[in-house]
Amino acid sequence: MGQHEGKGRFITLEGGEGTGKSTQIRLLLARLECVGIMAHQTREPGGSADAERIRAFILEAGQSRFTPLTETLLFFAARNDHLETTIRPALNAGKWVVSDRFADSTRVYQGCMGTLDTTTLERLEELIIGETRPDLTLILDLPAEIGLARAIARRGAVAADGFEAESLAYHRGLRQCYLDLANREPDRCFIVDAAGNEQDVAERVWYIVSERLLAPDNGHPHG
Repeated sequence: MGQHEGKGRFITLEGGEGTGKSTQIRLLLARLECVGIMAHQTREPGGSADAERIRAFILEAGQSRFTPLTETLLFFAARNDHLETTIRPALNAGKWVVSDRFADSTRVYQGCMGTLDTTTLERLEELIIGETRPDLTLILDLPAEIGLARAIARRGAVAADGFEAESLAYHRGLRQCYLDLANREPDRCFIVDAAGNEQDVAERVWYIVSERLLAPDNGHPHG
C-alpha cells in the first residue's frame, strides 16, 4: 500500500453474483462519512459516461457472452475511461474511491474462468492501469447457491445477463478463483464472510478498512 500517500485511498469490493457488494459499499461510505472521510462510489464496468455506454453493451439482458478476449478488451476500454475520467481525478484531489469491481473481476471471469492467458492480462493492466491499483480489496465470499438465489430474487422478472446465466458449477469456480486470488495477494486482498445479515457483514468490512487504512501507523489523520 501507500501508493496514494498524501492523496486519496482506493478500495475495491469483489465477489460473485449476489454477494451484496452494492449494499456493503453504501454502508461503508456512510461509516467513512462518520469519521470525516468523503468517498466517491463507483462501479465496473461503468463509473463514467462512456464506460456506462460500454457496460450497457456488455451486460445486455438476455444476451449471450462475448468470447473471453473480446470481453476483456471491452472491459479494459471501459476501465480506461473510468480511470481517466473518475478514479484518478478523485484520488489526485485527495478523495477516497470505493468501486464495485475492478481489474480483479477481469482476472477471475475472463482469466481464471475463461481462456485468457495471464501474460495478456498483465500487459493490458500495465498499459491501462499502470500504478493506479487498489490500496485494499475486499472479496465478499458466499456459497454460489446462496449468491445466485439472491441475484435471482433481486432481478425479478428481468432476464439474466450472460454472467448470471452461467451454470452453478461455473459460479462455484468463480468463488474458488477469488479465494485463490486472496491467497496470492494477502497484503491487498481480504476475504469477508458475506453470510448473515448485512449489518454483521458491514462490521466485518469496517474492521478491515479501519485496521488497514485508518490506523495511526498507516499515516492517515483519522484514527
